[in-house]
Amino acid sequence: MISPQSPAAASPARARLLETASRIFYADGIRHVGVDRIMAEAQVTRTTFYRHFPSKEDLVLAHVEQRDQQIRSAVTGTFRTTTAPEALLIMLMAGIGEEICGPGFRGCPFINAAVEYPDPEHPVRQAVQAHRSWFRQTVLNLVIAAGCQDSEHTTAVLVLLRDGAMAGGDLGDPASVREHLMRTARTVLADGRAAG
Repeated sequence: MISPQSPAAASPARARLLETASRIFYADGIRHVGVDRIMAEAQVTRTTFYRHFPSKEDLVLAHVEQRDQQIRSAVTGTFRTTTAPEALLIMLMAGIGEEICGPGFRGCPFINAAVEYPDPEHPVRQAVQAHRSWFRQTVLNLVIAAGCQDSEHTTAVLVLLRDGAMAGGDLGDPASVREHLMRTARTVLADGRAAG
């Protein structure tokens, strides 16, 4: 059963478990990885593991929520560099382009988790959906601020571009995917401003 972690639960062992699990889950998938492997690679005892994560599902949820917080923090950092909404949207897409060209890239961690947790009521799937809702709202706010007339359509297209780039960057040539992502994002924004 998935249970919330208390602030006191933060410890070096918990951080090591979460870091190890996140690395392995991303590289090898979630369902195929057992807690024994995670404990061995994190060099913690079974007692330590279960003190911090009552079940593997708790660890998976923490993994998804941590990745969400990392991305939100990175976006917040980007927002400190400029207040121009179109520039922020381009920077957001550029960040996605950099991610897909990074070493060890294996697709979107949220889409990967959603594939393994198809039940929309499962807490892991709900955490994935919370991230996607936040991302979509962030893009929508910027699209509106950039003066795009059909903001819902422009937002939907940019989110689809993000999803497609995440899949394409894993399955195809990441540099080519990044180039097309950036060109298309600029075109979508220009078309959005010109509409109406």
